[in-house]
Amino acid sequence: MFYSLTGTVVFYDTQSVAVSCGGVAFNCQTSMNTLKQVAKKGDEVTVYTYLNVREDALDLFGFSTVKELDCFKMLISISGIGPKMALAILSVLSPDELSLAIAAGDYKVIATAQGIGAKKAQRIVMELKDKIASGMLNEVFDVSSAEVAQASSSGNTAEAISALTMLGYSQTESASVVSRLDKSLSVEQMIKEALKLLSKQV
Repeated sequence: MFYSLTGTVVFYDTQSVAVSCGGVAFNCQTSMNTLKQVAKKGDEVTVYTYLNVREDALDLFGFSTVKELDCFKMLISISGIGPKMALAILSVLSPDELSLAIAAGDYKVIATAQGIGAKKAQRIVMELKDKIASGMLNEVFDVSSAEVAQASSSGNTAEAISALTMLGYSQTESASVVSRLDKSLSVEQMIKEALKLLSKQV
């Protein structure tokens, strides 16, 4: 019914943003990642929307990018994962971070989202990992993200990622950082360079 809304932000809180279009304000439930992008009163924004129809309510969800919207729709297509859980996941992980977590089998980072236990996180990984590897979800996730996750499964990159996880970093953030390094580096050099990059992110 609605593809997107373009208008002025008139209200926001920790879970939603209201966008005024032609004198009518539409309240959209959303993620923390989107709120960081659009939650400024008076700003003109565009949010990409999804209308969830229930027997007793019509719930409108809005996102700052089409990729995040597509990721939301993908998550709620999984049995047992509702809109609130999908928003919780997208509040702690960007679409690219989620794709890396799924491709790398890192369910623990997904389980950090509020209301998402280990079993639900494992189900998400199980249902989507093969689809990412086969390219079925290229329209949702960047191909490069899938390639990074696949590359992390062998060679020096795998050893470097393993060492970083032993130091307390998640597999997802370790894979993300190591993917940016020169693959010809030794394991020791990769670890040193990765630690420098990770320290800058803190």
